[in-house]
Amino acid sequence: MMKRSVLLAGVALSLAISGPAFAEDPSAATVVATVNGTEITLGHMVVLRESLPAQYQSLPDDVLFKGILDQLIQQTALEQSVGEPALRDKLALENDRRGYLSGVALQDVVASAVTDEALQAAYDARFKDAQPETEYNAAHILVDSEEKANELKAQIEAGADFAELAKANSTDVGSGANGGALGWFGKGMMVKPFEDAVIAAEVGKVAGPVQSQFGWHLILVNETRLAAAPSLDDVRDELASEIEKAAVDARIKELTDKAEVTRPGEGLDPALLRDATLVAK
Repeated sequence: MMKRSVLLAGVALSLAISGPAFAEDPSAATVVATVNGTEITLGHMVVLRESLPAQYQSLPDDVLFKGILDQLIQQTALEQSVGEPALRDKLALENDRRGYLSGVALQDVVASAVTDEALQAAYDARFKDAQPETEYNAAHILVDSEEKANELKAQIEAGADFAELAKANSTDVGSGANGGALGWFGKGMMVKPFEDAVIAAEVGKVAGPVQSQFGWHLILVNETRLAAAPSLDDVRDELASEIEKAAVDARIKELTDKAEVTRPGEGLDPALLRDATLVAK
């Protein structure tokens, strides 16, 4: 019995010597290092880790711990070397703080805005009564003059291949490399003169020349189809972004409307924004 007690006491002493020398459970206030008396805490490390890109957050904990601690020690030493910050740096820090806390103020707004109910309501409002729209599969040849477009159209009518002429002549190099193919698109996706010509075109027959701000187009509509409304999953991210923006805009308006705001600077010359000497003190 005596031998076992001595053995357990020895193990406990060994653990006490080799383990962390923290009297209490670690907390955000636990000091992990000091630099000329300035404390770096476990909380500092946790917050820095949370701000790291995903590829760094996935590193082993021991690697992250050492790397983050080393970085904070180095940054603290560099911070101390600056001494009293210049006016420009003080103002930048104030802007950084303002920007960070404004983001914090909106976190709950964003988190609570996008719910399944809100997404479904937004989806229904846009698509529930929407009629199927026509989509077009078309190709074009873009050139810089009506004369050139008419020459190419005459060659096509004489039997030349539309795709080959697009590859050789179209100034839209992206589609030109693919024989002028633009793939499927719906209303509102092309500039108005081009869209109008596509809608009016006969499938399989070259239309144009049609002028837009990009030049002169010859257009070949290959086929059309009726597009069904997208599913909720198809537009979930788009709708979520719109809901978030609306909620953020509403919260900002609410707070600024309540705030006592004065604008004594509105009479200043806007060109003063370019005067860097104002903060070079």
